[in-house]
Amino acid sequence: MTGLGKIDREVFEDIIYPQLGAERDDIAVGPRHGVDFGVLDVGDRAMVLATDPISILPELGFERAGRLALEIVLTDVAVSGIAPTHMAVNLTLPPSWTDDELARLWGGLAGHAADLGVSIVSGHTARYPGIESSWVGGATVFGFGEKADIVRPDGAAPGDELVVTTGPAAEVTGLLATLFPERLGLPPETVATAQARVEDIAAVRAARAAFDAGDVTAMHDATEGGVAGGLTEMARGAGVRVDLHADSVPVAPGVEAVCDAIDVDPWTVTSAGTLLLTVESGGGQSVVEAIRETGTAAAVVGEVSSGEGVFRDGERLAAPTSDPSWDVFARLSETED
Repeated sequence: MTGLGKIDREVFEDIIYPQLGAERDDIAVGPRHGVDFGVLDVGDRAMVLATDPISILPELGFERAGRLALEIVLTDVAVSGIAPTHMAVNLTLPPSWTDDELARLWGGLAGHAADLGVSIVSGHTARYPGIESSWVGGATVFGFGEKADIVRPDGAAPGDELVVTTGPAAEVTGLLATLFPERLGLPPETVATAQARVEDIAAVRAARAAFDAGDVTAMHDATEGGVAGGLTEMARGAGVRVDLHADSVPVAPGVEAVCDAIDVDPWTVTSAGTLLLTVESGGGQSVVEAIRETGTAAAVVGEVSSGEGVFRDGERLAAPTSDPSWDVFARLSETED
């Protein structure tokens, strides 16, 4: 059986990358493993676009689930340094979802899009048989800006400072505490604290604030594979060494308790909403202060140098071959049944 979640680098380079349709001169950045967006040259400007699945967990409440799903898909463009402005949405819903549930889902998604200055310009909404999971469609997001403003995840250079927002495993902590509160074996007050971590998935405003505040050289969202996976992709892409100091990395309340309860390494699990940034030397603290003004925790936690790999307190930090959270969700779901 093939692993769940994103395909690995080898499968991408063997199957996907060699077959990308027609070659066109207007593609400035095409599909690459570890890069969440593409870029098209549109005259003297750039169009950034990204596509992501939409996952709606009814347990979060349909309106809230719609808002958080939007944050995840918009972040893939926001980390480019260009503000997301337009999107197309495809919803393929389970037949059991009612019109009232759709209305609450759509209200959360579209209302939050309006708050972030994003217009929905196209879409497809339907119910189909055989759809029983939370993965209910996808979206494509666009943003337009100056070519010189593009920030790539492989742009880190020796001498840069490393900034991390939110910290590891907040997404997994919040979702597991919400979906399986009785299965974690934790005190109710700890579970309640952990459940609040779902809100840490939001990252669009933090990404925009970071870009506006300083000379950001690279930015990446720590989704599947977590902080370890995201930093590994950034270091490999730029051909540099990244050193981080664990005591400096923010860790949200509830994360350590939940990760201990489910026996996973928080550095390796999906952490949507956690931004990994490199900033030109001397600019890290200004970026941190701007991010904190959005209500998001952030800190300068390390530096970039010549070499290769990611090191935590001097020891190499390896990316997981597959995200451990998939196994945890499956295990807890079986126990729930």
